[in-house]
Amino acid sequence: MVASNALLKITPGLMIWTLVCFGITFWVLKRYAFGPIQKLIDERRDRIRRSLDEADAARNEARRLLEEHRALIGQARGQAEEILQEARRVAEAQRERVKDETEADRQRRLEETRRQIEAETHRALEQIRAEVAELTLVAAAKVTGKALDDADHRRLIDEAIGELDFSVLEEEVAR
Repeated sequence: MVASNALLKITPGLMIWTLVCFGITFWVLKRYAFGPIQKLIDERRDRIRRSLDEADAARNEARRLLEEHRALIGQARGQAEEILQEARRVAEAQRERVKDETEADRQRRLEETRRQIEAETHRALEQIRAEVAELTLVAAAKVTGKALDDADHRRLIDEAIGELDFSVLEEEVAR
């Protein structure tokens, strides 16, 4: 079969020269182009690999820092809670102390008021006794129609006071 196109025709001389040119071109490319190109590719691969390793290291460092940050936040929250609990405890103790002091002051004032009331009651009772004695003397002078001496006054006063019942008033004071 004979080819009708010249490009498809097999020519041994052209074939040899084509192979020789291809070999020379391949050798030149291998010697001067493929080496530097491969070197550039290798350098770029190494640079990419180093960048990826650095990115991994940075990511790991970021994770570590994030974990430390979370731990510090947790620790700070724990300390804040401890501080709040301590403040609550101190406030409660202070509230109890103020309550106790207030109660003690109230008791002291109540006792002081009781003593004052008792003193006033005793003073009032003594005043009532003195007025009763005075009234008794006036009544006795009118009944007898004469003035009595000191001994008679004293005897009449003691009798009148002895007959009066001051126990009811004294019981009221004791309450």
